Amino acid sequence: MPGVRLRRDRKQTAFALDLAIVVAIAVITELNVWVFDSVPGPRWLTTLLPLLLALPLLWRRTSPLLAATLVLCGVVLQSVVSGNSAEGYQLALAIGVAAYSVAAYSDRRGALLGLAAFVAGYAVYALEDHNIRSGRAGELWAGAFFAVALLACWLIGIFVRSARERASLRALAAERERAAATAVTEERSRLARELHDIVSHNLSVVLLQAGGARAQGENAPAATLEKIERSSREALVEMRRLLGVLREDDDRASLAPQPGIPELETLAATVRAAGLPVELDLRCSCEDLAPALQLSVYRIVQEALTNALKHAHATRAIVRIGRSADAVTVAVVDDGDADAGVEPDGTGHGLVGMSERVALFGGDLRAGRRPEGGFAVHATLPLAAPS
Repeated sequence: MPGVRLRRDRKQTAFALDLAIVVAIAVITELNVWVFDSVPGPRWLTTLLPLLLALPLLWRRTSPLLAATLVLCGVVLQSVVSGNSAEGYQLALAIGVAAYSVAAYSDRRGALLGLAAFVAGYAVYALEDHNIRSGRAGELWAGAFFAVALLACWLIGIFVRSARERASLRALAAERERAAATAVTEERSRLARELHDIVSHNLSVVLLQAGGARAQGENAPAATLEKIERSSREALVEMRRLLGVLREDDDRASLAPQPGIPELETLAATVRAAGLPVELDLRCSCEDLAPALQLSVYRIVQEALTNALKHAHATRAIVRIGRSADAVTVAVVDDGDADAGVEPDGTGHGLVGMSERVALFGGDLRAGRRPEGGFAVHATLPLAAPS
């Protein structure tokens, strides 16, 4: 797979770079120890110095604070044991890479701890350096420049880590947008299939009733004609809604009747059997509501109870269905973890689907944390079709 291959190539490139840095520092240190004899201290220490300065940098990406601490320990050990701090490109390179790595690959706490370790380590290094202790202006300036260079390496690491985090946040935001768009598309497709079933049912009823009325001729009862008119209007309303959503063909769509408000008792019983006590309060007579509206009420309650059971781990839920002259209200509250399954932008498990269903009827949806604890979903679905 391209993504896996790309990550493997990046990891191999990073290891090759780290290995090259380690080898370069070790070679330069060995030259200063054995050829130029410019590293003060006993031979056992100067012989081990390449390992102390270079080898820890192999883990500068995975364990940056540990790697930086080991490098500083090598520098401090050489300074204290020999009584005079070493100088040279190998030292500047090792400490500079360690300072950059602890800032670039650690979290904020690790980066600050690394900075504190470098301040302490450099203080010991400076106190043990004969040139700095001489007090000559040139040596003091050189020591100050070395300290500023190390700080600059650390700041560059901070900048790189911040840029990496910003890029990661942008990628995460883009991924969430794609996931939300996919969820909306899937929910609209599901809505379209359900509405298609309802419209087909209503039109079938109209067809049967019209055939019966025709067979009776002029003696067709007025009640039959009223049923034809009512079913036709319902089919027209649902067709208008159907045209407002996207539809994808699905040959596996269920042929079972779509659930409505009467089926909420069965749903509550199922959730109770799964371990979540549910109190169902139906404060209205809803048998005469349009099938699509009943279906949306059912799905909203279903999504909310699923969230409470699977994601919020609630111990109790209350469902209230009310009806006024112009709208149906749905309220589902629980006492679970209000943050479970909810993204920082307010989206989460099932909320996209609820929003789509409420928007289909031109209604209003409010979902969020309760001041007293838990999560609440409140939906208002107008009885009149949106214009």
